[in-house]
Amino acid sequence: ITAQELSDNRIITLTLSGRKLDKKDFFGKSDPYLEFHKQGEDGKWMLVHRTEVIKNTLDPVWKPFTVPLISLCNGDVDRSIKVLCYDYDNDGGHDFIGEFLTTVAKMSEAQNSVEVEFDCINPKKQKKKKNYKNSGVIIVKSCKITRDYTFLDYILGGCQLMFTVGIDFTASNGNPREPSSLHYINPLGSNEYLSAILAVGQIIQDYDTDKMFPALGFGAQLPPDWKVSHEFAINFNPTNPFCSGVEGIAQAYSACLPHIRFYGPTNFAPIINHVARFAAQALQQEKAAQYFTLLIITDGVISDMDETRDAIVQASKLPMSIIIIGVGNADFAAMEFLDGDASVLRSSDGEEAVRDIVQFVPFRDFRNAPKETLAKSVLAELPQQVTQYFKQRNLPPTNSAPK
Repeated sequence: ITAQELSDNRIITLTLSGRKLDKKDFFGKSDPYLEFHKQGEDGKWMLVHRTEVIKNTLDPVWKPFTVPLISLCNGDVDRSIKVLCYDYDNDGGHDFIGEFLTTVAKMSEAQNSVEVEFDCINPKKQKKKKNYKNSGVIIVKSCKITRDYTFLDYILGGCQLMFTVGIDFTASNGNPREPSSLHYINPLGSNEYLSAILAVGQIIQDYDTDKMFPALGFGAQLPPDWKVSHEFAINFNPTNPFCSGVEGIAQAYSACLPHIRFYGPTNFAPIINHVARFAAQALQQEKAAQYFTLLIITDGVISDMDETRDAIVQASKLPMSIIIIGVGNADFAAMEFLDGDASVLRSSDGEEAVRDIVQFVPFRDFRNAPKETLAKSVLAELPQQVTQYFKQRNLPPTNSAPK
């Protein structure tokens, strides 16, 4: 059996500057930008990247940029790259300042504050002038090559998605014995809570080898003393709240309904902090081994907004994401607010979430759609959240072959 690198996922980040570039503008300095070209199999040069224009300077510093190594040099660090420097003109007739040839291998010598310099040469001027040295110098200040891992790289590398369900058993759901209740199980054996659990769980369970999922409830009074709880095991076994597969969750859910009293308020923070404790333990390993996903299914208005915001901001530092599915027809404005797509979520004392980990989806938008559509929408942001988290912490896939 031969292993073949399916795709080259290396990326290169370059930081460049210029020094004493030729002055091209009559009434001021130049407005320089760079172009990077690679040579095709036919010998023709193809544009790969163009930097931004730096206005009115002969000593520009360009912003760092990142490109896939495969597009810059076909993944071959010894392949020639031509770098051209131009003076930008509004009329489109950009003036050529100079050029040089290099390779990624040569630029890679720019490491740990060692810079690599290249003479920027204008061949016409070189021919005309005897003592021509250059038309300025281009400096590679830093050159970093890293790997851009995908969600699949992490999953194939052994990362487990740990899936937990949190179910809202507050009184606003209505008496589960009455057809108007969101927890009423219809003659077909279903309701919106079950539909949501199955649609999302059936996808996520494929990314978890043991398929044992903790299922928790909140907002209900429990026997025998009828104290209200905001994080109880729906199988009534607090030391082992795990259900086997999505079907196990559905069975435990149906079985617990007759034994609890719906109550309130609707507090999310306890269940978020519950999962966050496990995510914090996984974080200690400093490996991309586990990522936690909490699915909260709720009928709406949240009572502990400040505590929930605080819990989410803390959880954003951990390997976890939160998916909220809103069932019923309540006003879900607060949920939209927690889903930080529009603006960065802040805790009650102003601390910003380090990343957006909440995805909110109203079930009513998908009532008549195939369940795949709901799952797709719910899980749309998860792969990106997983890779973003491990990349921020510089954690490669655990079982990735050393390159």
